[in-house]
Amino acid sequence: MIFSGGMGVGLVFWGIAEPMMHFVEPPLGIGEPRTAQAAQLGMRYSFFHWGFHQWANFALVGLAIAYVRFRHNSHGLISETFRPLLGDRVAGGAGKAIDVLAVVSTIFGVATTLGLGALQINSGLSRLELAPYDVGVQFAIIGGVGLLFTISAMTPLDKGVRYLSNANMTLAAALLLYVLIAGPTGFIFGSLTQTLGEYLGNIVEMSLITTPYTEQRWVEQWTMFYWAWGLSWAPFVGSFIARISRGRTIREFVFGVMVVPVALSMLWFSTFGGTALHFELFEGVPVADAVASEAPSGLYVVFDNLPGGAFAAVAAIVLVAMFLITSADSATFVLGMFTSKGVLNPNRFVRIVWGALQLSMAGVLLLSGGLEGLQTISIIAAFPFMLLMVLMAYSLHRDLSADHARQVEKDRVLHERVEALLLKEEERKKAYLVEEEVHPTAPEQPPAADEAPADEPEETGGDR
Repeated sequence: MIFSGGMGVGLVFWGIAEPMMHFVEPPLGIGEPRTAQAAQLGMRYSFFHWGFHQWANFALVGLAIAYVRFRHNSHGLISETFRPLLGDRVAGGAGKAIDVLAVVSTIFGVATTLGLGALQINSGLSRLELAPYDVGVQFAIIGGVGLLFTISAMTPLDKGVRYLSNANMTLAAALLLYVLIAGPTGFIFGSLTQTLGEYLGNIVEMSLITTPYTEQRWVEQWTMFYWAWGLSWAPFVGSFIARISRGRTIREFVFGVMVVPVALSMLWFSTFGGTALHFELFEGVPVADAVASEAPSGLYVVFDNLPGGAFAAVAAIVLVAMFLITSADSATFVLGMFTSKGVLNPNRFVRIVWGALQLSMAGVLLLSGGLEGLQTISIIAAFPFMLLMVLMAYSLHRDLSADHARQVEKDRVLHERVEALLLKEEERKKAYLVEEEVHPTAPEQPPAADEAPADEPEETGGDR
C-alpha cells in the first residue's frame, strides 16, 4: 500500500523516459550525447532522483504524523506535528494556515501525477492505434479514472485501496519479471551493480550541485522538479503511510519507508531503463528518438522489441490506470482527514468531493501546457511546504527529545523507588539480627522418642 499510494505512476512514466532523456542530453552537459558515458550518467541521476532523498520527504512527514497521532493520541493533522513549537496555537489561525498549505500542496501534487498517468495511458492507446494522442483523449481518460475511483471510494480503506494495491503490486511485479527475463538480463544486473556503486560514491556531490558558474537550467528542470514533486506529495504520502503504520517502531517505520521503496525503484530503473539503453546502444532500436518526440512512448517501443510485447503494453496501460485509481482514492482519504479534524475514516461524500476536485485540477493542468505545465505547478505548490518541513523536522526532534527525557526521568524515579524498597528490606534484616543478638530466640526442638513428657508420670508395676 505504501508503494501504490506513492510513486507508482511516476516509476512507470519515468522508468524509461528519464534515462533516455539524459542519454540524449547528458546531465550538466557532461560527456557527449548518445554515448556509453551519457547512458551511465543518465542511470546514475535516475537513481539519485528516485533514491533516498525522495523518500526521506515521505518518511519525515509520515513519522511526525504517526508519532503525534498514535503516541500522543492527537488529531492526524499536519498542524498537530507543530505542537511542540507552537503549543496551543495549533488550534488557532496558525494551525489552520498550516493545514490549508498541506491541502493545497496535496491537491497539486496528486493532480500532477494524475496528469502524468493520463499522458502515459494515452500514449499506450495511441501506440496500439486505439486512440489519437491529444488532450481530448486525456480528458476522457481522467473521466474514466474518476468513475472507477468513485466506485473504489465507496468501499472501506482495508478493502478498496488494499485490494487495488495488492493487484497493482502483483501486476507490476509480473511486468518487472517479464522484462527482466525476456530482456538483457546480464546487462540489467551489471547496470544495477555499477550504477548503485556510482550513486553511493557520488551522492554528496550530486546533492550539492547548483551550477553557479554556468547558465545551465538542468538542475532546475530535473533535480528541483523532482524535489518539488516529492515535497508536494509529502503531506499525502506521509499521512497515508502514518494511517497504515500503527504498531510499528521508529526503526521499522524508517526501514519500511526508505530502504524497501528505494531498492525497488533502483531495480525498476535498472530493468526498464537498462533494457532501453541496451536496445539503443547495441541493437539500434530508436528508443531515444521515440522518447524525444513523445516522452511516455519509450515504454511501448521497448515492449515492441520483446516477445509478447503487445500483451505487455496492454498490461502496462491497465497498471497505470490502477495506479491512478489507487492514488486518487488514497489521496481522498488524506484530504478528508485534513478537512475533517483528522478523523481516520472521513465520510464518503467528503472523499468523493475531493476526488472530483483533484481530477478537475489535473484536467486544467493538462490544458495549461501538458508535461511542462505539470512540472511548473509542482515547483510552485511545493515551495511553501518546503519551509514547513524544515520546521516540522525541528518540531519532531523536540518532541522525541522531550519524550526521551520523560522516559529517562520515569526510569530514574522507578530506580530510586526500587532502591528505597531494597534499602528498607536490608534495614529490616539488620534490625532483626540486632534483636536476635539481644534476645535470642530459643530453637524449638521436638522431644526425643525415648524421653517421656515431663508432666506425665512413669508407669510402675504396682499400678498394673
